[in-house]
Amino acid sequence: MIAFWTRFARHKGAVIGLVVLVALVALALLAPLLFPGSPWTMAGRPFAPPMTGGFLLGSDTLGRDLAAGIAHGARISMLIGLVSTLVTVGVGVVIGATAGYFGGRVDDALMRLTELFQTVPSLIFAVVLVAILTPSIASTVAAIAAVSWPPVARLVRAEFLSLRGREFVLASRMGGQSDLVIICRQILPNAMAPIIVSASLMIATAILMESAISFLGLGDPDLMSWGYQVGAARTVIRQAWWMSFFPGVAIVLTVLALNLVGEGLNDALNPRLARRGRV
Repeated sequence: MIAFWTRFARHKGAVIGLVVLVALVALALLAPLLFPGSPWTMAGRPFAPPMTGGFLLGSDTLGRDLAAGIAHGARISMLIGLVSTLVTVGVGVVIGATAGYFGGRVDDALMRLTELFQTVPSLIFAVVLVAILTPSIASTVAAIAAVSWPPVARLVRAEFLSLRGREFVLASRMGGQSDLVIICRQILPNAMAPIIVSASLMIATAILMESAISFLGLGDPDLMSWGYQVGAARTVIRQAWWMSFFPGVAIVLTVLALNLVGEGLNDALNPRLARRGRV
């Protein structure tokens, strides 16, 4: 563990990304204390510029506190990003592990299914699914997971194809262990490094997709999110630039921090690949 953190700390960008990410998570957790009450409540006059009228980041078209909306929206955006990534990784690991371990017709069938999902544009497919299922957190998570699992499945399949012929796997088979035990206890732990790196990057992608869905007006109507704030401000961007600017900055910082952390995890978990890349 010490060696892992030492390698991670060598990546200065990853450290900065981790600090920013921790700050954003703290903001999301402390939102009810920092901004008690509903972010939908009118707190003053509309279109108040930043640092005026008691508003740190200004107010929107209905006089709602923009800073309160960003803090409460952080909880929703990060929650959807995390949960949808967990579902995505779960589905991708099951399909990829099954295809890579058993091979043959099972592999062919599952990979054709994967390719079928990859032929459909992700955002369009997600928007259609949310519209069919009616906008809510559950439908947004399901839509993001439905369009995001194919890359995970292909990654896991490739790892299993390279590991299933190793000596420790053959020894496990000779020892009478079942396929499920070999998959879960022998191969999967050795394939976790690239999966973890991929998952960290997928959280950023999920947050971007959730923001796009909310921007189009298909987010949960009862919950504040960054995408909704940017979408609600698009018609008054010249009159009140801060309404779209600050939520947009929050999205950019979160996605950038997650990508930097993902690069640091890749260097820490795959030090040989990192050294080759610097040569």
